[in-house]
Amino acid sequence: MLVPFLIMLREGLEAALIVGIIASYLKQTGRGAWMPAVWIGILLATTLALLVGAGLQFASAEFPQREQELFEAFVGLVAVGVLTWMVFWMRRAARGMRQALTGALDDAFASGRGHSLALIGMVFLAVAREGLESVFFLLAVFQQSAGSAAPLGALLGILASVAVGLAIYRGSLRLNLAHFFRLTGLFILLVAAGLLAGAVRALHEAGLWNHAQQVLFDLGGRLPLDSPLGAVFSGVFGYQPAPTLGEAVVYVGYLLITLLAFFRPAPARAATPQADAR
Repeated sequence: MLVPFLIMLREGLEAALIVGIIASYLKQTGRGAWMPAVWIGILLATTLALLVGAGLQFASAEFPQREQELFEAFVGLVAVGVLTWMVFWMRRAARGMRQALTGALDDAFASGRGHSLALIGMVFLAVAREGLESVFFLLAVFQQSAGSAAPLGALLGILASVAVGLAIYRGSLRLNLAHFFRLTGLFILLVAAGLLAGAVRALHEAGLWNHAQQVLFDLGGRLPLDSPLGAVFSGVFGYQPAPTLGEAVVYVGYLLITLLAFFRPAPARAATPQADAR
């Protein structure tokens, strides 16, 4: 439950921040009458994400065993790519997000026509991107977990993100977003490493990857998957009591590469001529 909760909290908060910036800018500039266009964009994007998720889930249920393993591996690899991109995109784009969005809004209203379509499109693309990212992640998590805990965690994460987004928009909550996204970004990279190892395992079960299958160690007797701690480690970090060499290599290798990039200091921005002249 913890993993889908935190992921959906982050994904939902990213979408809420973007929508909140647009909504507050419309209010500040006396364009509050255009808020229905914002809600239409949110509704369309949410509908698209739900339809894509339901379609993929129903389609995978009809696959034979080998194809199901291939589909699980494919979804896992896509989820790893999406989660990794999400972490580094937010790290890079968070600082200039408000200026970019308000500038795009000014351009849309300055065009003199198509205000509603432009506004709907902006909100739709922002929310749909977060929604489709969430679809692939949740499919990967649901395939590696059983029961209702994961869907319940995802739902609670969405509700929590909406509540936090509304509180930030109304000014009743002061959240250090830089620290929040940094901590959740680190957590997401650990989750993605587990998903990548799971995708390698699914490829082996599908018969496409039969290399480096020697078991490194077996903790099944000390920390089985059906124990409370084992279940937590499995859901959060992708823990397996008897990992193979291939799974361990991709897990550790992914973390080494991404963590080095994650903790590398951001390059300093070049000074503009206007700043030099001051």
